Parts: sequence; structure tokens; C-alpha cells
Amino acid sequence: MVKYLANVATLEYDPENCTGCQRCVEVCPHQVFVMEDKRARVTDRDRCMECGACVLNCEFGAISVDAGVGCAAAIITGMITGGEPVCGCDSDGKSSGCC
Repeated sequence: MVKYLANVATLEYDPENCTGCQRCVEVCPHQVFVMEDKRARVTDRDRCMECGACVLNCEFGAISVDAGVGCAAAIITGMITGGEPVCGCDSDGKSSGCC
């Protein structure tokens, strides 16, 4: 399974708000969520590409993510520039990792 940059995903999950509807499990393209004891569980935050599909499908506010930032933006920027993944958060636009 694809992993992106370590420890930079903006994904936040509150199991107390999870009702077990399984929508996050169904829509996540990288299987970040699994069902366990009738609630979702995050398997590995570093798999999250921050697409936002889980947030758009969670009606109960259990998930938040800044879609289009962090790893996904860094990977795309690196592909476009032909360099290492960077999100351009610092003043010179060359920071490695993400904000």
C-alpha cells in the first residue's frame, strides 16, 4: 500500500462521534479506515492522501482533514517540479515535509 510523507497528514478522527456507518471505509481509496468493534479505526495515518472523501461522507463529524494540502500537495508539487516532495509552506517555497 502506498504511503506518503511520514507524520504529516492532517487527518483527525474522533471515535466518540463515529456511529459505525462504514462510509469512510467504503470511500477511502487507500484503506486508511477499517471497522473494528462496530466503529471505524484508523489503520495508518501515513496512507492518507488527504483527498477528503471520508470527510465528505461522514455525517457525524468524526473525521476532519484539510483536503488538498499536506502529503497530496507535496507529492504533486514534487512530480511537477521533478524534485523531492515539498509543500512550499516556508518563505522560500522549498520546505521539505508539510506545514
